[in-house]
Amino acid sequence: MRHLKVIPLCVLSVGILAGCQKAGNGEVSRAFKDVNVVDESNLSDIMLTVADPNEAVNYFKRSTAENPDRIDLQRGLASSLVRAKRATEAVPVYEKILKLEGTNSEDRVDYADALIRAGDWKKAEKVLDGVPPTFETFKRYRLEAMVADSNKEWKKADSFYETAVGLTTRPSGVLNNWGYSKLTRGDYKDAERLFSDAIRQDTALFTAKNNMVLARGAQRNYNLPVIPMSQTERAQLLHTLGLSAIKQGDVETGKGLLREAVNTHPQHFEAAVRSLRALEANVTN
Repeated sequence: MRHLKVIPLCVLSVGILAGCQKAGNGEVSRAFKDVNVVDESNLSDIMLTVADPNEAVNYFKRSTAENPDRIDLQRGLASSLVRAKRATEAVPVYEKILKLEGTNSEDRVDYADALIRAGDWKKAEKVLDGVPPTFETFKRYRLEAMVADSNKEWKKADSFYETAVGLTTRPSGVLNNWGYSKLTRGDYKDAERLFSDAIRQDTALFTAKNNMVLARGAQRNYNLPVIPMSQTERAQLLHTLGLSAIKQGDVETGKGLLREAVNTHPQHFEAAVRSLRALEANVTN
């Protein structure tokens, strides 16, 4: 009989223990859910910054398939597509973002950026026109300047470029774009000044160095500027300057610059050799 009395107590103990275990599982599940949210946020940040762009696209495609209404994941997908140079695919994602709850002016600016990269300048202009004037960011004004440039609205472009430069601590890229705008207008001195400013901000920006040489060549100034450059960069800039001289009709000067480029390059400079051979063959003929 004593055994019979003990059995219900054991059953009761097991029941209590099972009840505790269920409660514990619930707490553990909630804890893991919180951890997963933190991990997901960190992983999204990693994917948007250091991950391979196409890997990031695959990650956000999986995530948005599971959570199509999560605007943060849709933004991640669109941004990753732009980073992967797949702007045409990013455009419809931004269009979806603009229909979700929580969309803002930054999303519209990013949408305009994707449209420009995809070559749809007219639509990008309309999207930017819809952004409130109180939303003042570097990216917004850089895009506004580019659109004004495409429309040959030079005064507007200059105003937007100037504003954009004042809104960033890293203005080298926009200074280079502004200089190229001046170069296409034939304002070579201003273009050279802006390229010089861009190089001063970022001495590794070879595009600005090459553009500066183009601006000098257009003024028939065939001396390399006094700027930081490696031996390889020097050879490449001499090549650009030589071609510029030939374009101006200063053929002998151009040939001399091409020979100097070949001799300066630390390795075989095929592009300069080919240009020089073509020029000499043309002169012989």
